[in-house]
Amino acid sequence: MDWNRDLAGWPLHSLSRRIRHRPHDWHVQESGAGPMLLLLHGAAASTHSWRDLIPTLARKFHVVALDLPGQGFSRAGTRRRLGLTAMSEDIAALCAAEGWQPHAIIGHSAGAALALDLARHMTRPDGTRPDVIGINAALDRFEGVAGWLFPMLAKVLALNPLTATAFTLGRNHEDRARRLIESTGSTLDEAGLGLYARLISDRSHVEATLQMMAQWDIDALLPHLPGITARCLLITGAQDKAVSPEVSTRAARLLPNAQTHRIEGLGHLAHEEDPATLLDIITGWLAQD
Repeated sequence: MDWNRDLAGWPLHSLSRRIRHRPHDWHVQESGAGPMLLLLHGAAASTHSWRDLIPTLARKFHVVALDLPGQGFSRAGTRRRLGLTAMSEDIAALCAAEGWQPHAIIGHSAGAALALDLARHMTRPDGTRPDVIGINAALDRFEGVAGWLFPMLAKVLALNPLTATAFTLGRNHEDRARRLIESTGSTLDEAGLGLYARLISDRSHVEATLQMMAQWDIDALLPHLPGITARCLLITGAQDKAVSPEVSTRAARLLPNAQTHRIEGLGHLAHEEDPATLLDIITGWLAQD
């Protein structure tokens, strides 16, 4: 999306700024003072995913939310660094350059995997690892036929320069967004659906999402889970159709200092469906540190 033309109508746009740090051109939203929270959205989303959480969190914390490379308003400097390990390295480098030392990292879906990988390497000012909160964390391999078919399909789609163009053609972006969101087990209001419709109408955003899917390798993280000593909370929506709540249950057994919290009636985008409930859980858990 065009920064100057479209950002004015984006949620919390007054908090936005651009940071050029190789290899990417980052879109960041920043607010508040105090211990730092780093917010990482999931695949195909953007900072808008946190629109109802940031204002409240910023009353007690220094909140930084960023768009992953190539998605939303961030621009990818190279398509070769859109997988789990590379993005984690680039986010860590950005944080170091900006002097950010997260007290906690909150990630949704694939963003939760990034949060855990970052927690392996980052330290807080007191030398301890940052807390991690994962919302419907994508922390498992695809099973069965999907284990080989989905990555293969994603790579084929990502390699075809016409795929993103074809996906963004037409005028039915709102209907397409509604079907995509409903397929995750979530229900959003018209305003929320409209934001996703804008994202999936943008060719660069779709291309970056496909590249992320094609390069994603959760096996780079899973063997390290038993060694991640950070305090972790894995929140799940019972109605999540995109990532089974059992994924977080299994991951919590491997993480030395993790607990889970299951919320009935919510799907994959639980933090957008019911931000008040998520805020209560997040702030209450962080207060226990």
